[in-house]
Amino acid sequence: MKNSIVILFLLLLSQFGYAQGRTFKVTARPWVKGQKNLPWKEYDTRTIAQLDGFKPTGKVRVNKYGSDLDAPRYRATGFFRVERIRDRWWMIDPDGYRHLQKVVVGVRLGTSERNKQAMLDKFGTEEKWIEGTARMIHSLGFSGAGSWSNEEAIASYNASHKEVLTRSIILNLMSGYGKKRGGTYQLPGNTGYPNQCIFVFDPEFETYCDEMAQKLVANKTDKNIIGYFSDNELPFGPKNLEGYLTLKNPNDPGRLYAESWLKQQGITLQQITDEHREEFAGVVAERYYKVVSEAIRKYDPNHLYLGSRLHGKPKFIRQIVEAAGRYCDVVAINYYGAWTPSEKTMKHWGEWAQKPFIITEFYTKGMDSGLANTTGAGFTVQTQQERGYAYQHFVLGLLESGNCVGWHWFRYQDNDPTAKGVDPSNLDSNKGLVDNEYNLYKPLADAMKELNINAYRLADWFDQQSTNNK
Repeated sequence: MKNSIVILFLLLLSQFGYAQGRTFKVTARPWVKGQKNLPWKEYDTRTIAQLDGFKPTGKVRVNKYGSDLDAPRYRATGFFRVERIRDRWWMIDPDGYRHLQKVVVGVRLGTSERNKQAMLDKFGTEEKWIEGTARMIHSLGFSGAGSWSNEEAIASYNASHKEVLTRSIILNLMSGYGKKRGGTYQLPGNTGYPNQCIFVFDPEFETYCDEMAQKLVANKTDKNIIGYFSDNELPFGPKNLEGYLTLKNPNDPGRLYAESWLKQQGITLQQITDEHREEFAGVVAERYYKVVSEAIRKYDPNHLYLGSRLHGKPKFIRQIVEAAGRYCDVVAINYYGAWTPSEKTMKHWGEWAQKPFIITEFYTKGMDSGLANTTGAGFTVQTQQERGYAYQHFVLGLLESGNCVGWHWFRYQDNDPTAKGVDPSNLDSNKGLVDNEYNLYKPLADAMKELNINAYRLADWFDQQSTNNK
């Protein structure tokens, strides 16, 4: 009788989700765009230690790409690809092994005078810096470098080492075209456009993409490259329709297209609804993804197209995510403003795109770093230990979804308040794995390492829990 009661109790716990982990409280200051000095709040937090029944390991078998050698091998194509296996999406590496993309954004040397002196004092040369940095990245269970990294230094390192840093290269096709065309400007974290309307209807944009993509031929045979981002945080969204319609130049291709689209719908400016706005945002995204994906695949069909790093409102609009899914191999998302990844939102991404997603930016800032932490997104906590808790909590949610094939920590090094000419979102915040003297934040790093080296076993464990609960 007693055993029956225990079994019933465990089944009830499993049914209501408690088997996936208990929680504790972490106090953090949230980030909401346009709002400053928000009050600190307590957030439910879950780490590996709270996962009832999961036994973490201290060592796993991985290959040169950081892929799982303890799981079955699948079809090898010589390059990275994605595949849905039962109820979970995976990257499959060039040799056919399951891969989760665990990388660090911005693996490059800092540009401030303090950064330069610290590099000389700690490493001496750029070659020794990338040697030491790659060793550190691998020791923490990460497998590569994300956007805005020193591609030349990493490629050189990979050419002379067995254990490589995988690469995900950002091409900046729209922002590059905009800079050439004129009319763009710097916003915190991304590029601004007239009325926040990208130049996707310009006939010259397609030509520009083709010209830029020709350079990718040099990468065609590089197995260490996972894929490409075409841009970062483009302003797709519900303001696009009126934005194009009110562009100053009456002959602007975008304005002409929007006027024609409005006529096709049989409505006037005054009759526009939110449904029309979201539908048109999807049209803009569709045009963009079609043009850039065709250019990329024309010159490098071997590597994945990872999208444009959707952010803010665009990532919640069905028509935009659907458009991304039609042309991207993986849909990249910059995910801020949520302490816990939304199960509903991640499910929508999978249903809308019919493709897996990766989180290409997320971070938490610590007040014990000595930095003011007034710029950029991300939650703020008091300590590096709490940054580690936040990392594990967020990534556990991603792994539990079954649709996520990787995550990119933003970023390698802290902001330096003394640096000149930097993006206004990167002025004074503790975003880094390392500080401005290239010293590792050990409490954060320890938590990252524990999660990263257990990531494949965690994915399997969550899948087993899901099966048990059916």
